[in-house]
Amino acid sequence: MKLKEEHQRRLECAEAILHLQQQVHVNLTADSSESTQPDDNSQSEDVSEQETLNDQGCSDAGCQTDLTMDDIEKMEDVLRQNIVELGDLRSKALDTQFSLESFEKNEDKTKFYTGLPNFFVLLQIFELCEPYISCGFMSVLSKFEQFILVLLRLRLNLPLKDLAFRFNISLSTASRVWHKMIDILHERLEFQIEWPERDVLKATMPMAFREAFGGRVAVIVDCFEVFIERPSNLLAQAQTWSNYKHHHTVKFLIGVAPQGYITFISSAWGGRVSDKHITIESGILKNLLPGDVVLADRGFNISDSVGFYCASLQIPAFTKGRKQLTAYEVEETRKIANLRIHVERVIGLVRRKYQILQSRAMPTENLATKPGDTLAMIDKIGVICCVLSNLSESVIPLE
Repeated sequence: MKLKEEHQRRLECAEAILHLQQQVHVNLTADSSESTQPDDNSQSEDVSEQETLNDQGCSDAGCQTDLTMDDIEKMEDVLRQNIVELGDLRSKALDTQFSLESFEKNEDKTKFYTGLPNFFVLLQIFELCEPYISCGFMSVLSKFEQFILVLLRLRLNLPLKDLAFRFNISLSTASRVWHKMIDILHERLEFQIEWPERDVLKATMPMAFREAFGGRVAVIVDCFEVFIERPSNLLAQAQTWSNYKHHHTVKFLIGVAPQGYITFISSAWGGRVSDKHITIESGILKNLLPGDVVLADRGFNISDSVGFYCASLQIPAFTKGRKQLTAYEVEETRKIANLRIHVERVIGLVRRKYQILQSRAMPTENLATKPGDTLAMIDKIGVICCVLSNLSESVIPLE
């Protein structure tokens, strides 16, 4: 019964298609006749002749339908295949785009292009910045695409020209979006770099720190350097030359809590400046409370400055002209080194996640401060990368 109904349905469809074709033919014939302005008698004869053909066509519809049933079935099969292929193509096209939907459906894509642990974290950051992103009627990129463009460059250190090709925009547009979004991200995210209260530090203090210093460690400090282009100015060349890296660099001071989260990041200084000078001038010591312990490397000879805040500095021991350290000093040095290495792991994590900090030659234009601004582009980049790294899992697991 169902097969008979299906056959009847197809038969009716075929008849309708045939009738529609004939009607179109009649209309075209009538239009052609009007354009040549025939007399009334010839027009009447054409209409009569066409009606005769229509009657003959209708009378033979059953026969014609039987002949085209296979064609109709083939057309339906092709249509179904085309619908499936169209869906696949749309899905593949979505994967190649940088739309919100493409990241929502692909966690691996989110991790690779942003360095963030999942789409939920990415969405929270975007919603925090979205009200401040301009996107007018003539905007080439959506708000999310502008947001992702910046994360791509921070994450993969892509040239602006590469981003222009990826997003199908001009180089000038890519540059404008980059500078604008860096300002927005810095403004909206810098509050995430926060010095924790002492109660919070004690509550999250790993056992190794408790056993070594009784839960009094407030921060582990260290510096890292970023390579830059050779400045054209001779004074700038001297200020940025790093004897340690044998390259022109800028240097950041970073402070890490015992749990592994970044609690302080300084502005960028020339690579020639000493670690001690940056530590004193950056303002990090103002966060110390009486009784706090600061862990650092030998280059941080800042015990007097730390002591001014009634805190203590713990660094590996020096031989000071002696042939070797005492057994106690060796043990203390090993203990400090085992704990201090966490700051190096954090720095390594930040630079691996956001490769713009591993640039072989960051443009010197990023070192300049724009009129009316207090921070250079490189300062904002450092803060943003540290905030984004903090939103990932810590290198030190919670106990």
